[in-house]
Amino acid sequence: MVVKKLEKVSYEDALEMTGFGKFNYLMLALVGSMIMGMASEIFSVSFLVTASACELATVSSQQALIAGTPLVGIIASSHFWGYLADTQGRRKILSVSLLTGFGAGFLATFSPNWIVYMLLKFASSCGVAGTYALALTLLGECTPHTKRTTMIAYTTSIFLICTGSMAIITIPVLPLTFSYYIPYLNIHFNSWRLLNIIYCIPCALSGLGVLKSYESPKYLLSVGEEDKALEILRGINAINNGKDAEFKVMSVTLDEDRKATDVVGLWASLKSQTTPLLKPPLLKKTLLLSLLFIIVYFCLNPYMVWLPYIADGMMRAIERDDSNITFCQMLQTSLDVTKTQTANCGLDQTAMIMVFCIDVFMAILNLILTTIMTCTGRKTLLISLQLLSGVAGLLVNLSSSWIVSNILFIIYVSGVLNFGFLATFVVDVFPTYVKAMAVCLCLMVGRGSSVLGINILKALLTDHCQLSFYGFAGLAIVGGLISFLLPSDLKKKKNVEP
Repeated sequence: MVVKKLEKVSYEDALEMTGFGKFNYLMLALVGSMIMGMASEIFSVSFLVTASACELATVSSQQALIAGTPLVGIIASSHFWGYLADTQGRRKILSVSLLTGFGAGFLATFSPNWIVYMLLKFASSCGVAGTYALALTLLGECTPHTKRTTMIAYTTSIFLICTGSMAIITIPVLPLTFSYYIPYLNIHFNSWRLLNIIYCIPCALSGLGVLKSYESPKYLLSVGEEDKALEILRGINAINNGKDAEFKVMSVTLDEDRKATDVVGLWASLKSQTTPLLKPPLLKKTLLLSLLFIIVYFCLNPYMVWLPYIADGMMRAIERDDSNITFCQMLQTSLDVTKTQTANCGLDQTAMIMVFCIDVFMAILNLILTTIMTCTGRKTLLISLQLLSGVAGLLVNLSSSWIVSNILFIIYVSGVLNFGFLATFVVDVFPTYVKAMAVCLCLMVGRGSSVLGINILKALLTDHCQLSFYGFAGLAIVGGLISFLLPSDLKKKKNVEP
């Protein structure tokens, strides 16, 4: 029987014909490792700020600056990484990004003071700034449309499990009492510096691992490399369906409009790559998604950054039997006690287990929500989660039961799951030639708002805790209402008949 070859098949249909199987799960694992590397570097400050406080002699305001520094680094360089990925390719830029983050993060281990540590963390965050956005772009462009939203949503669970695991790692490492003096730097190499090195390792491993992967065939097609794109699609087909499975597509079309740009120079090229996002017909999508990223990141990400601090305060209050007061009163009593214990720079081990459990719970919840998303639709799910999160945040301090208030707090911070659901919209609605730039830009403005939120929240938790919940949760509800403007879920494309 002669197998009929197919000419001029659209990219989405050709990708669908490669099937869904081993390759896609391997790609998810690779993207997961890259997200793990990014998270370990960016969120390490959540644990190391407190652990290093005694040696680096930092006060609350300085700790807030250090905690916000990684997000400043992301803001400073995300746009540039997005441009590089759209012009130089996803795979190569991801490797450079991760290895740069590892190098600067490793050097931060030997910081003699908090300023040097902050600057090196800024450099490392500049390195990994594009990792999350570019990894999602690569995953989306290599996954069939029918499974794309689900696979991207799964990355949120990977991210949460990673941040939870970071809390568990502190338990055996931070209590270690060794201390080796390094005369040249006038520092003591001790447990928190060892922990910093451990947090750097995933960046190095994933940076090397991505070099062994395929480039995005959709990117290659967008730059006119059709033969290479077809070769990769055949490779994906072979991995998913066996080496003997024939890929019947002879030619692939992108089915996307792209304006021809003939520019010379880095800044002119960068401008030409950004301009389409700020002009019709993409302007409305850019503004709406950027606004939602700003609201979600401002309202929820600061609580995730300070989650170790919050959990530590809660557990110390419970251990002192100060549990029949409101959530904010428990935090305040712990802060008052800590001020009288100048040598208290550790993290409560039970609190770290609590952080791990919260992150694992949200990871499992994300898997459940991702599963039911096919029935409810992602827009409905995103709006429901955002509104529920905001209402729970408003109610946190209305109960004097620590169990009830903690449950409400967990429901509130579960709104971070919308990071992943929002990302699926960005990956879907923007064309290939500006996709990486669009994802980086949306994440950049979101994380920019998060820097402001981190510093505001730390000050409010210290002096006006209840106001922080009313303000941040109220804005979260506003974000849920604005989400009604999002486009409806995209219809699945019909598969090409064999």
